[in-house]
Amino acid sequence: MVKVTILYPNGDGKTFDMDYYSNTHMPMVANVLGDSLKLFKIDKGISGRTPNEPIPYLAIGYLYFDTLSAYQNAFGPNAEKIVGDIPNYTNTQPIVQISEIVE
Repeated sequence: MVKVTILYPNGDGKTFDMDYYSNTHMPMVANVLGDSLKLFKIDKGISGRTPNEPIPYLAIGYLYFDTLSAYQNAFGPNAEKIVGDIPNYTNTQPIVQISEIVE
């Protein structure tokens, strides 16, 4: 299984609309990716390493696929629509990592 992790870094002046992300963006992503997407999850940052430290990431999204090619085939034709929606919920540049789930 493959996990696509989308990290939204925190920083001065960075904003993130969790309501839009969780209720509009991610359901749209799930719809356009179709059956290739097996599961998605969302983390909302609440603190850094200790409760008094700022969060390093405003949010983290996870998309799960059976294979890398399943992700590529689903995302490729929909990339413009998905990426084009980012300014509607954040002004930070997301970082993407694709991982193979080992356990």
